[in-house]
Amino acid sequence: MKQPTFALLFTILCLATPAVQPVSANRGGDDVHLPLILTSELDCNVPGVSYGSFPIIPPPTDRPAEEHADLNLALRDYELVTADLELKDYGGDTDPNAPQLDSLFADLRLPAFTAAYQVHHWDWNCNCQADLITGPEVTHLSMAVTPGEIIHVPDSGYHIGGGNDVLVLYASQNRITLKYTGEDNVVQGYTIHIENICVEPDLLALYRNWNKAGRDQLPALPGGQALGHAFAGEISVSVRDNGTFLDPRSRKDWWQDH
Repeated sequence: MKQPTFALLFTILCLATPAVQPVSANRGGDDVHLPLILTSELDCNVPGVSYGSFPIIPPPTDRPAEEHADLNLALRDYELVTADLELKDYGGDTDPNAPQLDSLFADLRLPAFTAAYQVHHWDWNCNCQADLITGPEVTHLSMAVTPGEIIHVPDSGYHIGGGNDVLVLYASQNRITLKYTGEDNVVQGYTIHIENICVEPDLLALYRNWNKAGRDQLPALPGGQALGHAFAGEISVSVRDNGTFLDPRSRKDWWQDH
């Protein structure tokens, strides 16, 4: 028998569950700012989707992905800052093939921005968190969604082969890291970290299988492919180019139709 839909389960839980303590503000591991019940009780399946894999450009990452601060954003963490919650108009060149964040959503909308953050630098000598990245002023951005809304791969003009735009460099129950070139690192090309999503179980299982098998291949997805569902009323995103964290509010880069 088919499992109840994500939206139905969310509604039932909201109506039937008394107030609970939120998850700790520490985003280490798989913590998210959501009621505890949400991380384990919801059906994250997306009907009708299937996922494949694609060979990476060797070598694989030099350490376990969950312990790699370029792949697992939870290790770096990010802190709330006061900043304008609107698109920013920067000067400079524009890449017409850059991934577009409006395609996270089926209706290609400009969502309301709900909170701005700065991601931490990483000290590779001690393999530990360092100071906040302060330039640009925002390196992680939350945006409003409908609880249970399906979230998609941001579309781009880049392709890694087989009709795919991205490799999945890291996935856990509530976050995913997408890379727009075929290497198992963030050194070249675009990388997008998406947080506070319920990753589709088949996609998560495929990632875990290839990760355990040595990462010669990783899940590969076309632009617009469904990734999973929004846990609650917002998701959050970081964008990187050649490893550098950029401002996800930039109109000329990630929101070119808005």
